[in-house]
Amino acid sequence: MTRMKLFNSIRWRFLLIHIVSSLLTALVLLLGNLLANYILQFNKINAALVWVINHIGSMPVMVVSGAALYLFFYYMLSRPLVRYASEIADTLQLMENGKFHAPVPVQSPHELGLIASRANRVAEELNEYLREINHGLQEIAKGHFQYDIPVKPDHDLGEIAKSINEMSAQLHHSIQEERKAEKTKNDLITGVSHDLRTPLTSILGFLELIEKDRYFDEVELRYYIGIAYEKSVTLKKLIDDLFEYTRINNDMPLDLKQIDMNDFFRQLAEEFVPNLESAGVSCRVHAPDHPVIIKADGDHLVRAYENLISNAIRYGSAGKRIDIYIQEREDKAIIQVVNYGDPIPERDLPFIFDRFYRADKSRSKQTGGGTGLGLAITKSIIEVHGGTISASSSERQTCFETILPATE
Repeated sequence: MTRMKLFNSIRWRFLLIHIVSSLLTALVLLLGNLLANYILQFNKINAALVWVINHIGSMPVMVVSGAALYLFFYYMLSRPLVRYASEIADTLQLMENGKFHAPVPVQSPHELGLIASRANRVAEELNEYLREINHGLQEIAKGHFQYDIPVKPDHDLGEIAKSINEMSAQLHHSIQEERKAEKTKNDLITGVSHDLRTPLTSILGFLELIEKDRYFDEVELRYYIGIAYEKSVTLKKLIDDLFEYTRINNDMPLDLKQIDMNDFFRQLAEEFVPNLESAGVSCRVHAPDHPVIIKADGDHLVRAYENLISNAIRYGSAGKRIDIYIQEREDKAIIQVVNYGDPIPERDLPFIFDRFYRADKSRSKQTGGGTGLGLAITKSIIEVHGGTISASSSERQTCFETILPATE
């Protein structure tokens, strides 16, 4: 088999063409020489031949004739190989232009045939893989973004398929985010409409009673005015919180400065003394001996932790104390605001940072209400500073934990 492959080599083909061309040239020259000697025997027709021999010489004539004959025979015998190479080149040109469906004819087992066979195999694999990629693109165009095109490792088209899959996943994520944003917008409008309408309805109702003089005396009049005023305050707070929430969630600019969280919470606790005394609650700040420095916007950070402390006073007054723990661990500032009042129901815990969500509607009314935006605002402020917030609650305590990047 190896010997057959050796003799089927194109190198041996050209060597054989060379040998055959040489033999045919020698044979024709021999026959020509015999024919010339035969012609010289006839005096009437040998004048031209005698002139050539006498003036040019027989040897130069033999050399020129032999060279011309050799080139002729070599051209004719190598012509099929050259034509086959041209066919392969033409087909490869079509493949270069992106037409992989035209196979190269495989005519012989030598190197040209091997090139044709491998070119056909490459074209077939490319054509098949391109069909898979095209099918995947058609599926993605139909909205089937979960469809993954098979990715062949160490393959240039495999990199394209991988990029298409990543693009499809990103597009699917973007569409989901857009749908989520649309739902969020609709929920926000619904929540705002409901929460604005409730106090506004009360205000309009009591003002209508006053406008139509439907009260018995000045005491009842002042009572109606008082209720309308309280509802107006609630309405203003809701509008202020709503404005704050939308401002935070629309790429608000931050005035970042270095803040020592130990001093920050000691000062914040001092500002809450009147509220704490009114509710009969004490507040303790547990801080490490060294400063815990973060880079943040102080005004917005105050708003975030005011909401947490106010929430702890409002719903944790039964526990009579609030503990604020400040820690620094692995370049993170960890702050825990803990109260010991009634626990947050387990079913409500995952939703307390949602807009307009109140864990206990009746308790909210009893404790002075709330817009339902406080914890949502806090979460947005913490996240815009690159941090996270979470909550846990048990019969013993309720803890709100924030984690912010610390600086050296």
